Amino acid sequence: MTVADVPAGIAAAADASLRWRPGGPFDLMQTIGTLLRGHGDPSIRTAPDGVWLAFTTPHGPATLRLATAGPRADPAVDAQAWGPGAVDAVASVPRMLGSEDDWSGFDEPAFHATLPRMVVEARRRNLAIRLPATGRMIDSLVPTILEQKVTVIEARRGYRYLMYRFGTAAPGAGTVAPANLLVQPTAAQWLHIPSWEWHKAGVGPQRSATIMRALRSAVALERLAALPAAEAGAKLQTLPGIGVWTAAEVVQRTHGCPDSIAVGDYHLAAYVGAALTGRRTDDAGMLRLLAPWAGHRQRVVRMIGLSGFRKPTFGPRMTIQDHRGH
Repeated sequence: MTVADVPAGIAAAADASLRWRPGGPFDLMQTIGTLLRGHGDPSIRTAPDGVWLAFTTPHGPATLRLATAGPRADPAVDAQAWGPGAVDAVASVPRMLGSEDDWSGFDEPAFHATLPRMVVEARRRNLAIRLPATGRMIDSLVPTILEQKVTVIEARRGYRYLMYRFGTAAPGAGTVAPANLLVQPTAAQWLHIPSWEWHKAGVGPQRSATIMRALRSAVALERLAALPAAEAGAKLQTLPGIGVWTAAEVVQRTHGCPDSIAVGDYHLAAYVGAALTGRRTDDAGMLRLLAPWAGHRQRVVRMIGLSGFRKPTFGPRMTIQDHRGH
């Protein structure tokens, strides 16, 4: 997708626009892919004319369209935004696309010499990836809490249900933007969702209660975006129901944290252990294995994922439950 492919009317009608140059190799979908909650995420849509995102800003909802122009090795990113939050949306683009994500320490030859070959090779093939930093705490926290203690399939099905029931149409949806693009509920809107709707979404009372408790401190939560990732993660964990796994998953997206590891993940420790040693390990073992690369542990995990490594299947699969008819 290039800027030249965009109809002139769409670009001209935008409430705010920006062209940002990453200054080196860049892959849009590889960078923002971690923000998607599955291919059916109603707040992010891919279309022939670009990637469309919808979210709330301090000045209201915004629709944001992103597309790249020029060679992958040195492209530009074209952004247009619509809605009351359009100016905020385009201002967030560089950081969202990894402008503050510095791989120089990771890419030093001396550091590469300490890394497993699969990680080095994956990095060589994926120089265009950046770690995104949205700064949007609630947008990241709610779907992450929904993923606690259940399968990804269950969590994303519940998230889609709640989005279609309580999300709002993105500015320009059906005209300049895809008709099915939705803005996630605001904190106040999440707090007004009745208990039976959480149940229909397959969200148990523990997770819905955690969301409710957290969002009663929504203003304080959003302030965490201005803190360093480690401090923001530690403060998140002071909220009942939010542990190290949830905090890590959030700051990976809100802060582009290169080091946070989702301890407590159902699969991650076994996956990392199998990749690095050929044997399954637990959380403590995973942290020991990754300790030599402190400061870049999330980058290492990301490169293992991009290496194509697949671990052997260990143990039974989690059962997917359907609560919608109960």
